[in-house]
Amino acid sequence: MTRARGYLLGYRVVVLDHEEARRLYSTGFYGKPLGISKPKGANFDAPLELDLVEALYLVEKGLLEVYDTEGKLVTAEELAKVGREAVENFDMLYKVYRELRDSGYVVRSGLKFGSDFAVYEKGPGIDHAPYLVEVVGYRERIDPAELVRAGRLSHSVRKKLIIAAVDEKTGKTTYIMLKWTKL
Repeated sequence: MTRARGYLLGYRVVVLDHEEARRLYSTGFYGKPLGISKPKGANFDAPLELDLVEALYLVEKGLLEVYDTEGKLVTAEELAKVGREAVENFDMLYKVYRELRDSGYVVRSGLKFGSDFAVYEKGPGIDHAPYLVEVVGYRERIDPAELVRAGRLSHSVRKKLIIAAVDEKTGKTTYIMLKWTKL
């Protein structure tokens, strides 16, 4: 597969070529077609917008090349640096994203659910995301009220909440699934 060409515009990467955009989207539901809120498959004629986590993953997998606005190739290291400037806990978010993607899951933004990621087994439009993932540092204190809020929200949208705790010292991620039940 040839690499798609993306452009770093602020804190997003945009694939302008519609054919390359469709191909990237169809390989794993990467990005969002601009101007299309819920695409029905990869049959769209629009540029593809990728967040920095997705873009870095695709660069490391050899599916994407990123260029700056002056046409200079942006390396994976440079893209990660931009990510660290733009996104709090970028390295932990990327680590969890990569682990989930490499395990075969489709990982999308969980912003509309108040979480870091919504995780699908097959993909949007095919199934509903059964999991919401919140990424935290292993030694980070979790506010009990925030945990209840996240748990109630995930329960109300029929999803299981997963806390992905990343140990910055060892690099190990511990996944803890919470499920709300009636007593």
